[in-house]
Amino acid sequence: MLGRLRVLGLLGVLGVLWLISSCQGGGEQRPLPKTLTVGTLYSPTSFFILRGDTLGYDYDRICDFARAKGITLQFKVADNMSHLIEMLEQDSVQVLAYEIPITAEYKTHALHCGAVNETYQVLVQPAGDSLVTDVTQLVGKDIWVEKGSKYDSRLRNLNNETGGGINIRYIEGDTLMPDDLIEMVSDGKLPLTVVDSDIAMLNHTYYDNIDINLALSFAQRSSWAVSHQNAWLADSIDAWAQSLNARAYSKNALRRYFEISRSAIPHDTIDLHPVTPEGCISPYDSLFRVYSQEIDWDWRLLAAVGYTESAFDRTVISWAGARGIMQLMPKTAAAYGLELDQIEDPELNIRTSVKCIRDLQKLFEPLIADTTERVKFILASYNAGAGHVLDAIELARKYEKEPEVWDGNVEETILWKQNPQFYNDSVCRFGYFRGKQTVEYVAKVEQQFLFYKNKFN
Repeated sequence: MLGRLRVLGLLGVLGVLWLISSCQGGGEQRPLPKTLTVGTLYSPTSFFILRGDTLGYDYDRICDFARAKGITLQFKVADNMSHLIEMLEQDSVQVLAYEIPITAEYKTHALHCGAVNETYQVLVQPAGDSLVTDVTQLVGKDIWVEKGSKYDSRLRNLNNETGGGINIRYIEGDTLMPDDLIEMVSDGKLPLTVVDSDIAMLNHTYYDNIDINLALSFAQRSSWAVSHQNAWLADSIDAWAQSLNARAYSKNALRRYFEISRSAIPHDTIDLHPVTPEGCISPYDSLFRVYSQEIDWDWRLLAAVGYTESAFDRTVISWAGARGIMQLMPKTAAAYGLELDQIEDPELNIRTSVKCIRDLQKLFEPLIADTTERVKFILASYNAGAGHVLDAIELARKYEKEPEVWDGNVEETILWKQNPQFYNDSVCRFGYFRGKQTVEYVAKVEQQFLFYKNKFN
């Protein structure tokens, strides 16, 4: 049994359960099938994989519906909106758990249902005392967008509405996304940009030095959808969405994905750690020394992972649900035999993380010959889930980069997985991923390890 759990644990790290996920539970019985097939798209808000766990605002809510109705869900991921609608019309999926715009065009293809969400275009600007608070104040301002985008179109219309004078500037770059422009505003490289409010809210959880409060357009309404032949299913989803339990769950999901900060855990210098003995890296040095031997790592490298993950705070819980010193996802921990109430135990947490790393070593040993390079791929996989790293390797191979070299090669292609052009590429199996945090993670662990090597024996 334990061997089977270890296999499942590796699958959790790999993120291979990208197509089918079960969400079962008890609740009021309705005339629904035992299994409902759900169509969706990879996106940073609706459906994505992180550390082998499936997450997303729409994903969480459709799973809550399934639990309430006592049914199982099967997921099919399309590569664009047109294919998603085709799947619905061909009855290969019964419900679209993705925000389908409520427009005359889409109403001819689908019956909208469930909670209605509203998005609108907003100005992204540096937070502070000199905020633009009215569209008339945009006259004379430089606003950077992608040429030909819907944001370009809106700014042109707004420029006409205000009598002219808005300086619309165009950013160049083949793989630039709205997220990239927001980061540039956060870093002070651009003064202003425009994005959709949901993208702005998501990025605000990473960058707390931006302001996203000025709306520049009317709201676009959207919701889930079913086929016109399945009005009974729409009625069931509507009834669930209006219940107090569903509304409370959706409110918590909204907070999880759009409000809780995803910024890195603030790390003070290790010498200021209140419970660290004199001359030690952490209170858990003996555990790092013992368990690092199982993976033939320098114990200080394993400690660097623990510090980068949690600053050795065993009570830390990330926005995604990762817990403990080594930030284990609950599903991965369970696959290795660790119960939820055991994850914060320092020894159990470190020991289980080493099991994950050992399985990653087995995965990458035949793929990455150089041992130093292999460690970088293992660190990236520990942070992101091996599936995204494997995708990045395949992208590197396809686009003539070095698939066995991290720096300047695979670390670059994992960044591409934020762009639909690449995460929908035929060589990619695990969809959307925000790779910037993983690239930074590998660099931080390496830097922390070097610091420990120079200061501690």
